[in-house]
Amino acid sequence: MSRARRSPAPSSRLMAGDEAAQLHLLRRATHGPTPESRAEIARLGTRGWLEAQLNPASIDDSALEAFVRRFPNYQRSAEDVVRGGYQAVEWNLMFDVGRITLARQIWSRRQLLEVVVDVWNNLLHVACPSSDVWSSRQDYDRTVIRRHAFGSFADMLVDSARNPAMLQFLDNSSSRAGAPNENYARELLELHTVGVDAGYTEADVKTGARLLTGLRANDAGVSVFDASRHDAGGGTVFGFSYPAHAPGDGFRWIEAYLRYLAVHPATAARVCRRLAVRFVSDEPPASLVDRMAQVWRAGGAQIVPVLRTLFTSPEFAASAGAKVRTPQEDFVAALRTLGTGMEASGTAGIVKLYWHTLDSGHAPMAWGAPNGYPDVAAAWASPSGTLLRWNRHMDFAGGWYPKELQFKPANQLLDALPSTWGGLVDALALRLIGSPLGAEERAALLQYTGRGAGTPLGSGDRWVQNNVQYLVALVLDSPTFCKR
Repeated sequence: MSRARRSPAPSSRLMAGDEAAQLHLLRRATHGPTPESRAEIARLGTRGWLEAQLNPASIDDSALEAFVRRFPNYQRSAEDVVRGGYQAVEWNLMFDVGRITLARQIWSRRQLLEVVVDVWNNLLHVACPSSDVWSSRQDYDRTVIRRHAFGSFADMLVDSARNPAMLQFLDNSSSRAGAPNENYARELLELHTVGVDAGYTEADVKTGARLLTGLRANDAGVSVFDASRHDAGGGTVFGFSYPAHAPGDGFRWIEAYLRYLAVHPATAARVCRRLAVRFVSDEPPASLVDRMAQVWRAGGAQIVPVLRTLFTSPEFAASAGAKVRTPQEDFVAALRTLGTGMEASGTAGIVKLYWHTLDSGHAPMAWGAPNGYPDVAAAWASPSGTLLRWNRHMDFAGGWYPKELQFKPANQLLDALPSTWGGLVDALALRLIGSPLGAEERAALLQYTGRGAGTPLGSGDRWVQNNVQYLVALVLDSPTFCKR
């Protein structure tokens, strides 16, 4: 920390309304605020920043994309992977998808895109890694989730249904006329669209499974519609009726069914509630979900208008402090606020970070069941989970591991050294969190230093030089930092 100038203690500083609203938006619409993002939103304003994020192509993310190119296999199609001799026993390509996702969450400037991608990865979930998708999970990431994240949910649902990753993960590839596999047909209703409470029946699942026959991934890793395996008898699935038809017309009726589900009122309500759980609260207001669902239905399941409705709502504005970070978010937010830079070359650092997230039980997309990670605080509350977060905070604050990353020294986080110990705690909180600590948190950190709030901080104090990284880690350990 510089000794050239000193800053007053900011303990009595109150955040202005605009500043508080900006910080709230950054905490929800990014994987964690940074000094750079706080400066950017102050310059653009909340609405200007939001509109820029809703148009990610307008944001220069070339540095991050250059990093992604260090993983050349990520760009390969499933067919290319299978024909290129990549062995099914090798899981590195799937691990690379998780590593790239983690890197994007930490360093991408298109932060809202990354958060929304995470929502869709959990809704239209294909576990990564998972033995059935060793050749296709990277293709699913590129051509389904990311391609449609800010586009049409109907298009995303259709492309999801015919991607080899989904076809293998939920077993539709083994489904055929006379022997339909019900797994994908059931999860399509229960998890991807209308939800288990919508009132569909077992007969709906069975009829849906018959309709979906013929849609499969072949041995070359390519998704195909195989008319010879399609059940062309007519039926009705949850209000969608289709006639008996020529087997070759089967995919036309499959697509019509998927698009029917995408805009169904029950799908609108369920998916909009899921977005509201992510961005507003674990139990979001029904008034907000209803308005979002109206926009969903009016726009034919276009995603951006729904997000705009959410973020500009009074319910969102009133929800500050109502969400808690998951392990993965906490991990990423700590690296972001510390200003940790990506490794100058190679990928060893992000590989080590990925193993850290696996240890926490929350690596990107690694949830084994088809329902995706939970997004409520109660699912992640445990003493062992808290201890693991604290250990990672210390690794990062000390710049200890992984060494390949570009850690900013803890004693360089502040431009100026405050004049008192209380001022030091306050300044670190504002730098790392963006808002003051609670009174009990502040007192606990001061107790750790062994100094009173008003005790003068000498410019040559050895404690600061030798121990400030521990104080930084304790700020990251605070309940205030845990808030999303």
